Amino acid sequence: MTKAYVMMNCKLGSEKEIINSLTKIDGVREAHGTLGLYDIVAKLESDTEEKIREIVTKTIRKMPKVNSTVTLTRSESGELFQSSEKLIGMMLGHNDAQAYVVIHCDKGKEFQTLKNFSHIPEVKEADVVFGFYDVICKLEASDDTTLENVITKAVRLLPNIKTSMTLNIIKEQES
Repeated sequence: MTKAYVMMNCKLGSEKEIINSLTKIDGVREAHGTLGLYDIVAKLESDTEEKIREIVTKTIRKMPKVNSTVTLTRSESGELFQSSEKLIGMMLGHNDAQAYVVIHCDKGKEFQTLKNFSHIPEVKEADVVFGFYDVICKLEASDDTTLENVITKAVRLLPNIKTSMTLNIIKEQES
């Protein structure tokens, strides 16, 4: 399965409209409004890289209110975050605080960083990616304080992380 993440900047106030449009596109698995450098993050999955490119170039980038995009394509890195673990996590409790964290790692340490993330329960998925960043991960916690503690006291303190940027998900922009 080919996977990519598209981070977007859009026309002010159009986030909810764009998110609604994104969720109707075949291949878009998630779309969230975020706080931070980017307004929206979408996760795409498809059988081929060509289909991912087509979704990004022929659909997302042509949306009139999307100003710019940054696409991160997943490396074939194997699955450290199994679907069953994610399902169990969702069944145990509702996680009101969510965020994506994009990371620059020390050269050649991307897969070690990914492995380190697999030991943090709040990291629900993570991928080594090609693009401007090296690794992207999605975190979920019961509340904002817990999420903040995980990011500042666990994620940012992992070895081999040079810089990170947190994109908190805005629940109010989802339908």
